[in-house]
Amino acid sequence: MSLCIIAASKTITLAVSLFTLSWSHSVQKTEWRETWAVTPKGLEIREAAVKGSGAGMEPGPDARLRDGWWVWHPPLPPQPRLSLAASGATNGGWLLCHEGGCLTIGKVSGDAAVLSPCP
Repeated sequence: MSLCIIAASKTITLAVSLFTLSWSHSVQKTEWRETWAVTPKGLEIREAAVKGSGAGMEPGPDARLRDGWWVWHPPLPPQPRLSLAASGATNGGWLLCHEGGCLTIGKVSGDAAVLSPCP
């Protein structure tokens, strides 16, 4: 499978089956990360983790503390796409990492991106 990223009127294709999105919460400035799989059904969340809790970032009810992170599996069905909108308040946008490396998406306020399995 491949992941398609549409951002700044460009499409990037990554030959990946698993990726992690991480970012800093705009209010709490606490790191959050999610691991996603690219599947024929859509994007499936495998794990969410947060390095604390606070306004709008409560760990899931089944969360376990592991190496300083609250980690859980959100009960979310496969998603056809993830739409990311940059507020500019997070000082860096999203960091998307996969086996081949990392790239930053949405560094500047107003930068938006859509992630989806490639057709």
